[in-house]
Amino acid sequence: MNLIIETTGTPINGYAPDFELPGVDADVHHLSRYLEKFRAIGVIFMCNHCPYVQLYLDRLKELQAEFQDRDVTLIGINANDANQYPDDSFENMKIFAANNQLNFPYIRDVAQDVAHSFGASKTPEVFLLDQDGRLRYKGLIDDNADDRAAVQVSYLRSAIDQLLNNESVDPHTTESIGCSVKWRE
Repeated sequence: MNLIIETTGTPINGYAPDFELPGVDADVHHLSRYLEKFRAIGVIFMCNHCPYVQLYLDRLKELQAEFQDRDVTLIGINANDANQYPDDSFENMKIFAANNQLNFPYIRDVAQDVAHSFGASKTPEVFLLDQDGRLRYKGLIDDNADDRAAVQVSYLRSAIDQLLNNESVDPHTTESIGCSVKWRE
């Protein structure tokens, strides 16, 4: 008997879904335009209220600063249902981005289509894309959310380095931890 397991989201080496979403900077952000400019794009599903996102914000900003001159960018996407979680409204995203001095785009996925297409389930959860828009890494930022001094493996940094060096990304998947994406009911 063959068991068919239904998987959702973008598989490793599969093409990420294009998107056209509003950002807190008042621009509309298209994945295709990022693919024209960058060798690697780290899409991070995140939100304003998740304590895990709070723990990782400075690390994400440092990664953006470290890699921006190497044709890499991070993009934060908030797909949480603002009806259930008003802290995650678009207006509150603008305040969050300003208060935390985000140095990467922070965009809104109100319809939650992009989060579903990627297969996002947690905040924060990383999806690292190559220049062709293929998913090369999915999962954790590093191996210790609580204590950055105790980090043994910086998965995202390592995956970006491997990608920029035209190497296979290993590991290509880790199990994310964090808050669940707040889906519309």
